[in-house]
Amino acid sequence: MAGTEKNINQNIEQATFGAGCFWCVEAVFQDIEGVFDVRSGYTGGSTYNPTYEDICTGKTGHAEVIQIDYDPSIISYEKLLDIFWKSHDPTTLNRQGADTGTQYRSAIYFHSETQKELARKSKDAADKMKLYSTPIVTEISPLTKFYIAENYHQDYYRINQNAPYCQLVIRPKLEKLKINE
Repeated sequence: MAGTEKNINQNIEQATFGAGCFWCVEAVFQDIEGVFDVRSGYTGGSTYNPTYEDICTGKTGHAEVIQIDYDPSIISYEKLLDIFWKSHDPTTLNRQGADTGTQYRSAIYFHSETQKELARKSKDAADKMKLYSTPIVTEISPLTKFYIAENYHQDYYRINQNAPYCQLVIRPKLEKLKINE
């Protein structure tokens, strides 16, 4: 990822974000300098070990999320939050583009009290800057249990760049953000 080698002596931290379809969010974060791994998965619900089919019903309470392993000496949590705010519409409740349902909610699942405070400050700052014309509705909650998604969801954009969804939804988002060049 991003041309950096993971060193076992590095202080690797995790961040977990929900911003709609995890294929899109994974593609946004996976090539950022200092990010070593991005996994698609589910969190925030009540069903033990949910499947994609389970969460698509909207009845499990889970969100599609990505979990990032990153080196904070290379990229800060604050910078990851900045990318998070710019990579989706955090003002629409349970919706991103054509994807609707609680599984597509905007959410930050914090791993520590520090992340909780940084997420709240970042959200407040984004609202005050009027980054969006309507208020941000992003959920900020503690990470309880992360369930990794099925293998076919991992690294989806890289493997399926010519698929219609990747061409019509993910690629334009990446071009707009100019993050993954």
